Amino acid sequence: MSSKNWNRRDLLITLGSAALGIGVVHPVIGETSSNPELFDNPKFKKPERPVTCIVLGAGGRGNVYASYAAKFPEEMKIVGVAEPIPFRRERFSEKYNIPAEHQWVTWEHALQVPKFADAVIITMPDNLHYPSAMEALPQGYDLLLEKAIAQSWQECKDILDLTNKYNKIVAICHVLRYTPYFRKMKEVVESGRLGDVVSVQHLEPVEHIHMSHSFVRGNWRNSEESTPMILSKSCHDTDILRWVIGKSCKKVSSFGSLKHFREEDAPPGSTARCTDGCAFERDCIFSAIKLYKEKKGWLHHLAIENHDDASVLKALQEGPYGKCVYRTDNDVVDHQIVNMEFEDEITVAFSMEAFSHYPGRRTRIFGTKGDLVGDESQMLITDFLTGKQENWKPGKAREGSGHGGGDHGLVHDFIQAVSQQDPGLLTSTIEASMESHLMGFKAEESRLKGGKVLETNINS
Repeated sequence: MSSKNWNRRDLLITLGSAALGIGVVHPVIGETSSNPELFDNPKFKKPERPVTCIVLGAGGRGNVYASYAAKFPEEMKIVGVAEPIPFRRERFSEKYNIPAEHQWVTWEHALQVPKFADAVIITMPDNLHYPSAMEALPQGYDLLLEKAIAQSWQECKDILDLTNKYNKIVAICHVLRYTPYFRKMKEVVESGRLGDVVSVQHLEPVEHIHMSHSFVRGNWRNSEESTPMILSKSCHDTDILRWVIGKSCKKVSSFGSLKHFREEDAPPGSTARCTDGCAFERDCIFSAIKLYKEKKGWLHHLAIENHDDASVLKALQEGPYGKCVYRTDNDVVDHQIVNMEFEDEITVAFSMEAFSHYPGRRTRIFGTKGDLVGDESQMLITDFLTGKQENWKPGKAREGSGHGGGDHGLVHDFIQAVSQQDPGLLTSTIEASMESHLMGFKAEESRLKGGKVLETNINS
């Protein structure tokens, strides 16, 4: 291979992956292609009027989905908000010109008012998904519902039953389905280029600081308050595996535990909070003072209006994000593997890992005629017969749309589905998302039963 075909990034990736054993895509000589188009809905119709939405929860996800309305006001309009934190509610209302009478502290207040919008966007903590969805559907609202659907399989079924009873559209926020990268992966599998899929290896490297922020100190740290890790974080992965493979999962078996973020692993001299004079704080990987106060990282969940040093320090002294990562009430796992058997003897190995220096899902699909290796930044597709390789790279996501463009891709299709009253314009309806949730609930049950093999029959 000629050195002129290697750029500095590719060389570093290759050398780094060789040293670390990271499953990333290697650069190749051959066809390189990309797909810059994010919204490729062939049934797109400009709405006759903007679809009106009420947002329940003006935190990170609520702001992300609502921002579609700021970019495409002819398609979507935010007309109400429920948010208990005053400065968030005020900023959100000002940005979207929401009148005072349509600003509420709680979701209950919002749904006590007679129906005045087309849809409700539910982006509150997991334990509020079920009651708010069950209240909104009978009132005639279509829903954009953040994952996980609910905290139990029975609650998921209850929401599905009500969706069907009132003939409403409920989209689940499996945003990866709406990215050019995973759409390309599904297209390759469906095209037959790989032959029959035999097996899949899939890795979700959560990244160690993301783990400590969201799943040790943060909103998703405790399975009773939210959902187990396989649902709160990795239902994206069970969903994308089910969607890309295009066949049903028959059985699951799972192992995993909370290995590191426990009190018995707390360093000598550590304290309940990083701000309590901890003797180990300067040497701690997960120091809240270094992460939030000095580096100003991950501040969007701290629920503070100003990010100056004094405000951040006060939040660390009083709130959950200043707690020692070894001394919180967290119980979700920091590593988990799930083995799955799909129809047609397809085997799938999934691994969720907290302790990585990198994010970005890694996927390997092995077929009878070719294989595919991807890391969300590029995808290598190899034909066994000809040896031809395509090194595919997704185009740049539209500005302001996270998850590789999937956030706004989801909202785009949701707006189309609501305006045309056609759930077929969505891929992640609640009906389509139920099976991957069942895979997650059964995987967690298996883990708690020592890896017992369990069937995932959605009709049982």
